Amino acid sequence: MDDLEKAILISFDESGAIDSVLKSQAVAYSQQIKETASICSICIERLRVCNIVQVQFWCLQTLHEVLRVRYSSMSHEEKSFVRSSVFSMACFEGINDKNNSVRVLEGPAYIKNKLAQVLVTLIYFEYPLIWPLVFVDYVPHLSKGAAVIDMFCRVLNALDDELISLDYPRSAEEMAAASRVKDAMRQQCVSQIVRAWYDIVSMYRNSDPDLCSGVLDSMRRYISWVDIGLVVNDAFLPLLFELILVDGLPDQLRSAAVGCVLAVVSKRMDPKPKIRLLQSLQINRVFGLVAKDSDSELVSKVAALLTGYATEVLDCSKRLNSEDDVGVPMELLNEVLPSVFYVMQNCEIDTTFSTVQFLSGYVATMKSLSPLREQQLLHVGQILEVIHSQIRYDPIYRDNLDKLDKIGREEEGRMVEFRKDLFVLLRSVGRVAPDVTQIFIRNSLDSAVASSADRNVEEVEAALSLFYAYGESISDEARRTGSGHLRELVPLLLSTRFPCHSSRLVALVYLDTITRYIKFVLEHTECVPMVLAAFLDERGIRHPNVNVSRRASYLFMRAVRLLKAKLVPFVETILQSLQDTIAQFTTIECTSKELSASEDGSHIFEAIGLLIGMEDVPLEKQTEYLSALLTPLCQQVEASLLNAKIQNSEESPAKIATIQQIIMAINALSKGFSERLVTGSRPAIGLMFKQTLDVLLQILVVFPKVEPLRCKVTSFIHRMVDTLGTSVFPYLPKTLEQLLAESEPKKMVAFLVLLNQLICKFNTALHDILEQLYPKIASRIFNIIPRNGFPSGPGSNTEEIRELQELQQTLYTFLHVITTHDLSSVFLSPKSRGYLDPMMQMLLYAACNHKDMVVRKSCVQIFVRLIKDWCNKPYGEEKVPGFQSFVIETFATNCCLYSVLDKSFEFRDAHTLVLFGEIVLAQKVMYEKFGNDFLVHFVSKSFPAAYCSQDLAAQYCQKLQGNDMEALKLFYRSLVETLRHQQNGSHVFR
Repeated sequence: MDDLEKAILISFDESGAIDSVLKSQAVAYSQQIKETASICSICIERLRVCNIVQVQFWCLQTLHEVLRVRYSSMSHEEKSFVRSSVFSMACFEGINDKNNSVRVLEGPAYIKNKLAQVLVTLIYFEYPLIWPLVFVDYVPHLSKGAAVIDMFCRVLNALDDELISLDYPRSAEEMAAASRVKDAMRQQCVSQIVRAWYDIVSMYRNSDPDLCSGVLDSMRRYISWVDIGLVVNDAFLPLLFELILVDGLPDQLRSAAVGCVLAVVSKRMDPKPKIRLLQSLQINRVFGLVAKDSDSELVSKVAALLTGYATEVLDCSKRLNSEDDVGVPMELLNEVLPSVFYVMQNCEIDTTFSTVQFLSGYVATMKSLSPLREQQLLHVGQILEVIHSQIRYDPIYRDNLDKLDKIGREEEGRMVEFRKDLFVLLRSVGRVAPDVTQIFIRNSLDSAVASSADRNVEEVEAALSLFYAYGESISDEARRTGSGHLRELVPLLLSTRFPCHSSRLVALVYLDTITRYIKFVLEHTECVPMVLAAFLDERGIRHPNVNVSRRASYLFMRAVRLLKAKLVPFVETILQSLQDTIAQFTTIECTSKELSASEDGSHIFEAIGLLIGMEDVPLEKQTEYLSALLTPLCQQVEASLLNAKIQNSEESPAKIATIQQIIMAINALSKGFSERLVTGSRPAIGLMFKQTLDVLLQILVVFPKVEPLRCKVTSFIHRMVDTLGTSVFPYLPKTLEQLLAESEPKKMVAFLVLLNQLICKFNTALHDILEQLYPKIASRIFNIIPRNGFPSGPGSNTEEIRELQELQQTLYTFLHVITTHDLSSVFLSPKSRGYLDPMMQMLLYAACNHKDMVVRKSCVQIFVRLIKDWCNKPYGEEKVPGFQSFVIETFATNCCLYSVLDKSFEFRDAHTLVLFGEIVLAQKVMYEKFGNDFLVHFVSKSFPAAYCSQDLAAQYCQKLQGNDMEALKLFYRSLVETLRHQQNGSHVFR
């Protein structure tokens, strides 16, 4: 063993026993050898004499790399040497002399595959111009036996993978090379190769079925582009079907033959000859195979063949024009469809998606036919049977899905994804044949109800899921009126009590289906008691599974929102039914359960609020109902607060969780009451909410640092602003002071969001409160937020920085809300003036540099509003000394000129275009307010610094002084692009 072989062995070693330094030296030495001029000779020599597979692989890999990279620079002699040597190894030449190429052919599969790859690289460069006889010379060598035949198959497979197959992305150069190779093979050698395939399969079918399988797999790849007559003839086609239908042969060989027939079926052809070809196959010969062993590889392949055949027939029928031409395809389709349906229902194979695509295409052809023929109606029913069988859960997962453990969650997620295409198909069928679909769903429900309770969980769930999914294919009007059989189906659904209703999956889909068809009840009020019973008994809110009961609460709220006018006579009954549910909501047992953000159980209070918040409920009853709910909840909170004061501690998590639940309940309850009702027609109700607000605000005093409680109380304040309107004002000063006591970024963000809501609702009425708060807000925020942007690069994406960035973003919104609601005078109060300069600097930096164009737009709008508020007409008295000069000299130059000249200002971006419009508007406003003072500085000083010509400056002045804003925008954009082009990106405008 010489040094090169040792180096190769060391570099391939993965045992960890080799020293890393030695391994690096070995890799470097191997690489050094690769760079030598005689590397091809070195590799060929090693392949002839060395039987170490690592060395063989390295040599073949190196040859492959050298050919791909250096082929054009190789000498004629070197190319000839490599060509003859590789061909000699690939076809077993020299077996009887001292040549040892046999070792490569007897090596592992990956060695033979690599040799095939090297030969294909040569074919890529040399066939047919330089090496025209590569295939013609290869075919005679196939008589040497299995080893050469196997190698030839590997070469053909590699040629397909590396060059011909369109399953991989190809460059234009590779596409041209593929066409060149295929054209030459068609003219020269394809017929010989196909004849060799036939002879080999005929000869070895009994003695070496694995070899025959390999030959047929190679042949399958080439059928798409060779002359179809070479395969579809009186010799080869009968051989393929004989292989498929003979029981004694291995499944692998039979499956390979099926693959070839599928390739024939899938070949692109004009529709008329294609139909003749498909008809000649007599595909019904293989129908019986799918019923023999539904789990075998052969059945899987036959199922794919039947699906492919049906797809091609359907495609031909679409491309044929006359009815006479379509007759034969429809006969073929009617013949194969029962087997396709059987495959989908009974075979555990991975062909469902392609089969669903075919069925969707078939249903699509029915849309133009009205009415459907008897045969098509029969097929619709079979398609529905297929869908029904496919969407059923496997009973082995029943317990997992009920407990929703890890396995259950995975299975549910898989099935949700799997069902998507099937439900799309169902909706298509429902649109084409609504009556058939509705009858099928009714029969499925009847069958599910009648079956054994132990066995019908999956059956019921599937039937309900069909009904639920079908709802997407019909209009709101059809659901409301109950068109067709829906008039029977919806009442049947509402009145049914399935024996397996305790199952989580069944209960959930049952409730979702009721909700989907709830509009039916608007027109059929006799169903109201049935709807209420379904939601309020053990099928819904009283279901033993907490996930179901909470989902029921949410869906009941949605139903109430829609039906509330119809529910007035039932309010008393509903409240009595929900008493225990309401009481349980704030118990420790309930609060200790894991809460979901969207379905935490509080929706039951929102539903109650919607019911009792209607003006149709008499005031006395409304007061009675609301008091019965609010009084015990507030008393619970007061007792917890009193205990906390006495104990002087932050209390246990359970108590805090209980208070949290109570706030959520009251908050949800209040959503049913409008501002008009509580402040106008029934102020007594408003008083009850004010008293509740009094109690809940004490939580901020007793638990100032408990973040979950603070968030929930803040959320309730938001709600009371909308509900109580101006009557919430007396509570605001103390509340806002209490919330402002905490200055952490996240809490400050929530505080500013609340202030934004208050400003948007009350406008200038909030002036005095805001005037008191703003200096404190500015003092805290300007001390912690950097004025010139945040650091970037490694280590800059910390949670602390992200919180500060969110705070800054919220601050921009806050300042924008203040200025756009006529409250900019707040910035000019004696206590606020000290923060005017840092605010301006921060806004200016953001207007020029912020990465978010929406933020930049907001900052420019703030400047525009401040200019309008604080600056009179030209030569007027300055309301804010120094502001005018700051705007003209700094804002105009940096934001309106330099920032748009920067290459990062991308006009193709929609948000940037909106920002640009605001910047042009700012210039117009500055001219209107400052007149020549603005023009002189901007045009005489700023423009020259940006190398703007006097001619362009004069045109700008003309456009600015005109009244056409759109013309000004277009000109200014053109001006900016001209200045950028002049500088060619070399000038940094800052």
